[in-house]
Amino acid sequence: MAQRQTLVILIAVDGSPASLAAVRQAIDLSQRGLALRCVVVNVQVPPTLYEVVLAHDRERLDDVRAAAGSDLLAPAFALLAQAGIAHDHDVVGGEPAAALAEVAEACGADLVLIGARGDGSSSHALGRTALAVLEHATVPVTVVRGPEADTDTDTDRDPA
Repeated sequence: MAQRQTLVILIAVDGSPASLAAVRQAIDLSQRGLALRCVVVNVQVPPTLYEVVLAHDRERLDDVRAAAGSDLLAPAFALLAQAGIAHDHDVVGGEPAAALAEVAEACGADLVLIGARGDGSSSHALGRTALAVLEHATVPVTVVRGPEADTDTDTDRDPA
């Protein structure tokens, strides 16, 4: 009998309902019999020049961003643990789409799951980050609509 291959799925999580819908999609795939390992990633944008000048301590800023990213990942960890799904995690800095594409390549992801956070208009139906990930990724990308997808009108926030 052939051994089942474990697929690596990168899940972009920003703490939004849409990103948690992406986590639930991975759980659903697992419950349908797909052997998988999840890599849960949060992308923190780099500090602004103003923040660097004000803080005088780049390491402190990095620590704050890492802690913020870990806090945003906690609900995803809880969902995956409850489902018994093995997962790794990372908090990275940078432009979200490029950072997610880099992490996907580095971890050998077979698939990227990302939540849709667009406003439903034709230009931002999926959200800027999801669209950019679709353009940058070298593996298949599934964009998952969250529970707020029909009513979300905030286009300034994107998942990462």
